[in-house]
Amino acid sequence: MSAAPTTGPPRDNPAKVSVASMIGTAVESYDFFIYGTASAAYFGSVFFHTGNELIGVLASFATLAVGFFFRPLGGYLAGHYGDRLGRKTVLMWSLAIMGLGTVLIGVLPTFAQVGVLAPVLLILLRIVQGIGFGAEWGGAVLMSVEHAPERRRGFFGAVPQIGIPAGLLLANGAFLASEALFDGDWVWRVPFLVSIVMVGAGMFIRMKISESPDFTAMKDGGEIHATPALEVLRRDWRVILKIVALRLAETGGYYITTSFMLSYVVLAGLADKQHVLVGTIVGSALGLLSHLLFGALSDRIGRKPVFLLGSVFTIAFGIPMFLLVNTGAGIAVVVAVSLGLLLSHDPIFAVESSWFSEQFPRDVRSSGISLGYNGASMVAGLLPFLATALYGVAGWLGAALLFVLLGVVSTAAAAFTAETAPAKLPDTDPAPPERK
Repeated sequence: MSAAPTTGPPRDNPAKVSVASMIGTAVESYDFFIYGTASAAYFGSVFFHTGNELIGVLASFATLAVGFFFRPLGGYLAGHYGDRLGRKTVLMWSLAIMGLGTVLIGVLPTFAQVGVLAPVLLILLRIVQGIGFGAEWGGAVLMSVEHAPERRRGFFGAVPQIGIPAGLLLANGAFLASEALFDGDWVWRVPFLVSIVMVGAGMFIRMKISESPDFTAMKDGGEIHATPALEVLRRDWRVILKIVALRLAETGGYYITTSFMLSYVVLAGLADKQHVLVGTIVGSALGLLSHLLFGALSDRIGRKPVFLLGSVFTIAFGIPMFLLVNTGAGIAVVVAVSLGLLLSHDPIFAVESSWFSEQFPRDVRSSGISLGYNGASMVAGLLPFLATALYGVAGWLGAALLFVLLGVVSTAAAAFTAETAPAKLPDTDPAPPERK
């Protein structure tokens, strides 16, 4: 199996395709992440009628988790149609669905205005967001990986991954700006409402790129399955479960470092939430470069060593990260959060697009990576809630050990996952054999 064959349909310029995928991913990530920030800092009091601050945060994080629960559905649909109708088609409708859910959250009535209907509507729109975001990643990375030269799949596959820190950077920047410019509910509404402009720009850019050459070759060769998602579940379910485990340190650690940490510093009376936002912005800004460096490095030394850099660091940094935050010093909070993103999250996330894509043959590749990726997201969606509950029972150490455990699980999974980078394999067999 080769994720980017050297023969067959012509490829579009890989840089053009990767940048277009990245911009759309940044827009979708912005939409998804502003909910995480809003749920940690605002929604507990806006949408849930409770006088207990901890209960309000838990309820808000529960709605955050709802979006993650529906990401596998989005991934299933995106994988199915990505393997049947094309990667580009999925990119377009996923962005439209995500944008609709986000803008409508910005105009929702509050609990004070309509009572229990407010959280019900919030949950419904969070489901829409989850489906849209679950459909996004697989199409975006496959467009980049399948257009890329074989020995540069790590680098070009890492380009759309930049959309995640870019989206987070935009999301937290939007809230910092909104808090400086607006008062009352407008502080959280404006970041949701401005999404409509970003979605329009993303749709326009994605219309300009051509379909994946691998999908075109599949279509011309009559390789398209009637039910590709079911086929990959039957044939490669072990690989899908392995991807779920591989992702836990990256996605779970990410939401503990960002969303949970926002509420933790306030609940523990350690620092202002702005310090966490600044740390997130610093880490995300560094991620715009680090993802490219880690992706390029994986083309030279292999996917697994780069991945292990991040997963092992997750194990080592869990307790020191919280000790830094517990000092209450603003600079220590910023350093802890930014380091967590730079060295725990980024090495793992940078290689996921190429390493995961190379685990599946092209006929079920969209389905395979989408199901694995979003299966892990469903678990990750519970982690801010779980970390908050552990804090309520065991203090900061409970949340820190949860962070460490995620690193242990992903490191163990990596040990049993085959290397696929062409530079680390014989030239005569650059990747596992293509299965029909």
